[in-house]
Order: sequence, then C-alpha cells, then structure tokens
Amino acid sequence: MENIDYEALVRALKDRRFLPEVFDTAAEAKAAALRIIGTRSVGIGGSATVRDMGLAEALQANGNEVYWHWLAAKEAKQAARDKALNADVYMCSANALTTDGRLVNIDGTGNRAAGLIYGPHEVVVIVGKNKIVNGLDEAIDRTKRDACPANARRLGLDTPCAKTGQCYDCRTTARMCNVTFILEAPTRPVKAFHVLIVKEDLGL
Repeated sequence: MENIDYEALVRALKDRRFLPEVFDTAAEAKAAALRIIGTRSVGIGGSATVRDMGLAEALQANGNEVYWHWLAAKEAKQAARDKALNADVYMCSANALTTDGRLVNIDGTGNRAAGLIYGPHEVVVIVGKNKIVNGLDEAIDRTKRDACPANARRLGLDTPCAKTGQCYDCRTTARMCNVTFILEAPTRPVKAFHVLIVKEDLGL
C-alpha cells in the first residue's frame, strides 16, 4: 500500500483501545518490544517477523523465559504452544492491519487466536508496512495470497496452495486457513495490547 497515513492509523488504533507506536526501522521496534517485555516470560506465536528480527534470541540472551513452538522439537511443539498461552506476555505479528485499525489473522492451529484473544494479559504485535491494507476484504486477500501459501511451503504441507501459490479453499487435513479472526479491539482479559508499526517490509 502506498502513501500510508501513519498518524491517521495511530488515531484509529487508539480509538479502538490499542496502544500503537510507529518506528522507522525494525531495529527500533525490536528495542521497544524488549523494553515493553522487560524480564517477564514470553509466549510467541508463529511469526516470520519475530524470527527475522531475532527477538527470541535477544530475549533468551536477556534471561527471559521464552515459549515458542518454532524452537521446540517436534514432540514438544504442542507443550510449547500451551505454555505460551500462560506466559506473562504474548508476542507475534499480524497477517494484516487495516487503515481503520483492525488486526486480521488466519491460523491453521489457532494458537495465535487464543494468545491474542484470551491468553496473556499483555500482548505485543509487530506489523511491517507491507501488511497495512485498506479494508477487511483486502486483508483477507493479502493473507491468502501472500502469507498462507508461503507458510505452507515453509512447513512442507501437502496443500494446493503450497504447490501453486494460490488459495483453493481446500478441505485437506493440512489446510492452513482454519481460523480467520478480526480483532476490532482488545478483549477484556488483555490489559495492554501494543501494536508496533514499522515503516519497513517485515514477514510474510
């Protein structure tokens, strides 16, 4: 999306009770995330953005307890997802952020949905400018076009989108698009919902 009005986006997010901040670089957003989290435990949802920013490694180096299924052995992945939901802070990205302040995600497992809606009481979501879109239709289109096929290929899933790069609304057990959720505002269990917006492309 060209010509993003970041001031208007911040106003829209604040009006929905999110806590937005805008950063020029991923390095600045990383420092802010580390500041927000402090010494607390962190659960992380599947996120190329978090991976590419090196946040998990930085947190571990600081001595934080980090629960992330991407770092766990195959047999321990579900336990890591479960522990992430009981951490002090939950962190991930979003598949899309609309200009009127709504966060859109599509999950295969649903752990991000649980973490963002009814998990830890504080949340940090990091969003690159490539994920900012004009409305819900564009948000879902972007996710099914750009994020889901790439993630299916990364995970080696046997889905049509992994092979062709296009969504076919498949019915396979490996399907990536099982849960589509729109956060209009933070839910009541979440006491502080930070949205860190970066003026760089980040993640899928």
